[in-house]
Amino acid sequence: MGPEVLSNLLKNLPSVEDKNLIVGFEKSDDAAIYKLTDDIALIQTLDFFTPMIDDPYVFGQIAAANSLSDVYAMGGEPKTAMNIVCFPEKENIEILGEILRGGAEKIAESGAVLSGGHSIHDPEVKYGLSVTGLVHPDKVLKNYGSEDGDVLIITKPLGTGIISTASKVETLPEEVKTEWIEVMTTLNKYSAEIIKNYPVTACTDITGFGFLGHAYEMAVASEKTFTLEQELIPYLDIAKEFAKEFYINSMGQKNRNYLNDKVDISAVPFWLQEIMLDPQTSGGLLFSVPSKYASEIMEKLNTLKIKSSLIGTVDKYNGKYIVVR
Repeated sequence: MGPEVLSNLLKNLPSVEDKNLIVGFEKSDDAAIYKLTDDIALIQTLDFFTPMIDDPYVFGQIAAANSLSDVYAMGGEPKTAMNIVCFPEKENIEILGEILRGGAEKIAESGAVLSGGHSIHDPEVKYGLSVTGLVHPDKVLKNYGSEDGDVLIITKPLGTGIISTASKVETLPEEVKTEWIEVMTTLNKYSAEIIKNYPVTACTDITGFGFLGHAYEMAVASEKTFTLEQELIPYLDIAKEFAKEFYINSMGQKNRNYLNDKVDISAVPFWLQEIMLDPQTSGGLLFSVPSKYASEIMEKLNTLKIKSSLIGTVDKYNGKYIVVR
C-alpha cells in the first residue's frame, strides 16, 4: 500500500501509553521496540510479499532477507523467526518446500532460529517472516535523530524494483540477473555489524516506499533537510536503461504522487527520479553519522562485496525536507 493511504489510516488508530514502548508506529519506524529490562529491549517486525522472481528457492531467500532487515535497521540482532505462508491449494507443494528452504537458509545465516509459522490457502503465493530480535535499550537505532553536518550513507545500490518489472517481459542477461539477485539476497547483517561501532544518529532500510520515501521519513522525523548529490546516488547499471524505457511500476508512481509536493527533485532527470522512487526489494540501509567518521566507516563498509555510497549531508531545515541537486 502507498505511504499516503497508510499514514492517513494510522492517524485514526487508538494508542495506549506505555513507558516501556521505546518505538511504536508514530514515527513510521521499521520495527517496534519494547524495553524488557535496563539491558534488554525486544524488537518485533513482520514482512511478506508476492514473488518477484520465478525461482522459488531464490524467492524464499529474498523474502527472508527483506524481513530480517528491519531488525538490523534498528541496531539489533534477530533471534527467532516464524514463517508466514499463503499458498494455492492446488499448486505443486514442492514449490512451497523450495521457498521455505531458501528462507530457512537465510534465517540460519542471520544467526536466528526458525521457530514455527502460520500458513493459509490463497490464490496467490506470498511468503515472509515475523522476526523477533534483541537490542540494548541505549543502542537502539531510530529513523530520526540526524544532526546538522552529518553525512548520509546508503549500503546497497537502487533499482531492484525496476529490474523486477522489466524481467517480466525481458530476458535478463545472466550477469545482470546474478548481480540483481545478489543485491536482494545479501543480508544487511554485514553492514550493520560495521555501523553499530559508530555513533549513528538515524537509520532505516530502503524497501517499498523507495529511497526517496524512506529518506523523506527520516528527514521529517529529524526535522532536517537532506541535501543529496544526484551523481552519487548508486544504482544497478541496467536500471538506468530500463527506467528510460519506462519499465516502471505502480508503487513507484504512488511514491511519486505522495512525495510530489514534499521533495525537490526538479534538477534530476526523469530516469533517475524513477530509480530514486522505485520500491526496493530487500534494499540496503540508509543512515546518518557525524562527518568526522565518514572516511573510516566508508573504508570498512567497502571491504564488503556490495559497496556503499556517501550520497549527501544533513542540514538545517530550509523549507524542503529533501533537496537533490
